[in-house]
Amino acid sequence: MRAVTVTESGGPEVLTWAEVPDPVCGPGEVLVDVAATAVNRADLLQRQGFYPPPKGASEILGLECSGVISEVGEGVTGWSVGDEVCALLAGGGYAERVAVPAGQLLPRPSGVELATAAALPEVTCTVWSNVFLLAGLRRGESFLVHGGSSGIGTMAIQLAARAGAQVLTTAGTAAKLDVCRELGADVGINYRDEDFVEKVREATDGRGVDVVLDNMGGKYLARNVDALAVGGRLVIIGMQGGTKAELDIAKLLGKRASVHATTLRSRPPTGRGGKAEIVAAVRHDVWPDVERGVVRPIVDRRLPMSRAAEAHRTVEASEHIGKVLLLPED
Repeated sequence: MRAVTVTESGGPEVLTWAEVPDPVCGPGEVLVDVAATAVNRADLLQRQGFYPPPKGASEILGLECSGVISEVGEGVTGWSVGDEVCALLAGGGYAERVAVPAGQLLPRPSGVELATAAALPEVTCTVWSNVFLLAGLRRGESFLVHGGSSGIGTMAIQLAARAGAQVLTTAGTAAKLDVCRELGADVGINYRDEDFVEKVREATDGRGVDVVLDNMGGKYLARNVDALAVGGRLVIIGMQGGTKAELDIAKLLGKRASVHATTLRSRPPTGRGGKAEIVAAVRHDVWPDVERGVVRPIVDRRLPMSRAAEAHRTVEASEHIGKVLLLPED
C-alpha cells in the first residue's frame, strides 16, 4: 500500500507519498480501507521529531480516519466487512489502509458523507473527554475556548452551545470570529488586539469563566487562571505557546480553581479512561446530534495525500477554519 512517510525530522518537505508494508489485522482489531484522514497539530509535532507515537503504534502520521472495514480480526463483534466507519487512531491514518482497535471505531453518522466523517473522531473525543467528562461543563456555566476556528475549537463551540453554556472564544481575524459566532459563540475575542482576560470579565460581569479549554500551554497559563471564576476549571490540551510558565498558587487557592493537563493519544486502548471508554461516550452522547445535524464537522479543504506537505503548511500558518482533510490518491 501507499502512505505518507517522514524521511527525516524537519519541515513539511520531509513528507513523501511512498510504498510501505501493509498493516496486519491483529486480534481485537479491524482493517479499514481509508477514505480520508485529517491533519492535527500533533502530526506537525511528530513530523518535527517532538511527538513520537506511543509504544506499539504505527509510525505513520494520522490520528483519525474514515473508511470501509475490509477485514475483521479474531474476537471482534459488532462490526462486519463493508461497514462504513470513522476511527480514533494512535497513528497510521495517512495511508490507504490502517489497523484499528475495534473499541476505537464509530459508525459513519447518517447524513455525513464518508470522507467528511474523518473530521469527527479526534475533535469529538478530545472535546467530550476534556470539557464534559473531566471539567464537567454544565448548563448555565460559561466556557472559553482558545483558537475557536480550529478543528477542536469549532467542535468545542458547538458542543458547549448545545449544552446551554455561555460560549466565549478567541481567534485571530474578524472572518474567523464570524464563523465562531455562526457556530454558537456568544462572545468573540480577537487575540491579536484584545486582552481576553479583560473581555472575559466584561462578558461575565466580573465573575470569570467556569471552564477554559486551552491549546497554548505556558504562554497563556497565568492569564487563563486570571480568567477563571471561583471554582473554575482550566484544561490544557496543547503547548503551542510553550511548555513552561509560572503558576500563582495563591491565586489558584483563592479561586478554589483547578488546572488539568491531558492528552488523548497516549491513553490505553481499553480500561478506565482509555480510548474505548471515551469513544463509547461520544457515540452515546454526541453521535445522535451529529446525525440530526445539530453538531456538524467543519471542513476547510480536501487535498490528496501526495500533497500532505501543503496541508501541513496550511495548518502551521493557521490559514484554515475547521479541519484539513487528506484523501488517498485515486
